[in-house]
Amino acid sequence: VGCSSTRPLDPIRTQGFVDLDRFSGDWYVIASIPTVLEKDAFNAVETYEKPVDGKVATTFRFNKGALDGPEKVYHPTGFVRDSVSNAVWGMQFIWPIKAEYRIVYVDETYDMTVIGRSKRDYVWIMARTSSISAAQYQSLLNIVRAEGYDLSALRKVPHSRPE
Repeated sequence: VGCSSTRPLDPIRTQGFVDLDRFSGDWYVIASIPTVLEKDAFNAVETYEKPVDGKVATTFRFNKGALDGPEKVYHPTGFVRDSVSNAVWGMQFIWPIKAEYRIVYVDETYDMTVIGRSKRDYVWIMARTSSISAAQYQSLLNIVRAEGYDLSALRKVPHSRPE
């Protein structure tokens, strides 16, 4: 009998512990499997403010359609759902929906991070600067691949802003 089944993916991993003070600040989106909102984003930067009562004020800004396109700015709120690791959040763009947001990886210096979701539908590779070396990018791609993402859906985000 020809029976095919798809093995469920293992749970996506998260960073063991995220220092939210160090994680706060600007993160340039280097590459992503973009949401509908981000499909035509240039100069994308996500900024997290120091959490207050488990809430993380967030600003997501980018130029739409071109490096000099109109600037779009959104202010979603992050909600830390796992206060032991600080690596699992809900991200709310519109009430009452909170999308899963998992800090898969952050390097020791808090200069690069990978954010993912258990569904493997979206992923973000971000850094404190608007560009990273090819070796650093490959290292982050290896993390994304290891978590079961389709790398063919990944899109590099062009940047022209000074760091």
